[in-house]
Order: sequence, then C-alpha cells, then structure tokens
Amino acid sequence: MFGAGGTAGSRVTTEAFNRGHRVTAAVRRPAATSYLPAGVSLVTADATSGQRVRELAPDADAMVVTIGGGERGLWLNAARTLVGTLRGMPAAPRIIHVGGGATLLTPKGTRFLDEPDFPEEYRDAAQGQADALDFYRSSADGVSWTYVCPPPLEFHPGERTGTYRTGTDQPVTDHEGRSVLSYEDLAVAVVDEIESPRHENARFTVAY
Repeated sequence: MFGAGGTAGSRVTTEAFNRGHRVTAAVRRPAATSYLPAGVSLVTADATSGQRVRELAPDADAMVVTIGGGERGLWLNAARTLVGTLRGMPAAPRIIHVGGGATLLTPKGTRFLDEPDFPEEYRDAAQGQADALDFYRSSADGVSWTYVCPPPLEFHPGERTGTYRTGTDQPVTDHEGRSVLSYEDLAVAVVDEIESPRHENARFTVAY
C-alpha cells in the first residue's frame, strides 16, 4: 500500500486489515503513522523507487497506490515505475491506482479538469493523475492494472456504509444529480475490487 499514511491510503489500509488481509503500509515517514491498525507492517518505501517496488512485489497480490501531495509528475512517475518493474515478473501483483475524480468526463464529454471554472490550485495534481491514467491505458501491456476514481467534487471523510455504485468514465450520480462518496466507502470499493476483480485493465468510478 503506497501512500498508506494519507487520507485515502489509511482508510484502504484499515479496511483491508479489518477484513483479514495481510497489509504492508509503504510510507515515507513510518513514525508518523501510529493511527494505523496494530498488526499492519510498516516499511519506508516510495512508489517511484523501482528497487523498493521490486523488493516488495514478491510478497504482494496487489500494490495499491494512493499517493498525493507532490508535483504534477509524481503520479506518472509512479505508474511508469510500477509498470516497468512488474512487467515480466513471475506472478506479478496487480496495480490498483486510486486516481483523481477530475479525470472523469462531464456530460459534454470533456474532462472536469479542463473546464474553465476548475480550481487552478488543483489543476496540476489533476493533470498529473490524468497523465498516469493515459499511461496505463496506452503503455501498461504485460501487467494487470485498475484505476479507481472517486467523485470529482463531493468526496470527504465520513461514514462507512459498505454500499456504493460503480460507473466507468462519467460520475455516478444520485436522483438529485449529485456524485457523493466518503473516503471510507471508497476504501470498501477498492478492497472489493482486490478480492473480486471486475475492472481489470480499466478505469472505474464509485459513488452512492
């Protein structure tokens, strides 16, 4: 689990651990992750390090990427590192990349990140996530990957309900036209996908 110390990563880590999975939390600062469940293995590792990916891969069924907080190139570098390292490896783990909701398409068919009113302070990160998705779609032959998107706007920490609906390239909306999800239920969807793969080599999105 790369990025296990973050808002999304900590919830996916907890969800997987609570379901009985053996979880290795790969973080940059292990000392700052005391809020993760006791019993989770902590290692110092970065998804952009081919050496660390190679060392961790033999013991993993899936490598989940929930990294954030970096410059635009971070997500593409991570995707390239994972694909390049795992390609050709015997019994290579599957890549589960938790991406950005701004890469989803509006009813017009344009990406949310390309809309004129998209907040400038989030544009680099959104474009970085889009670059990673484009890379998986065009250059990830020989590996198994899945790219998971939360809603583009209404995505916050909250309650774990254990329920959600899925879509592909446009947000899943409710009867009011809203696309809403908690981080906790995104974690449920991610672990469900690991346990019962339904979106191999594809992007899917999740909301209520």
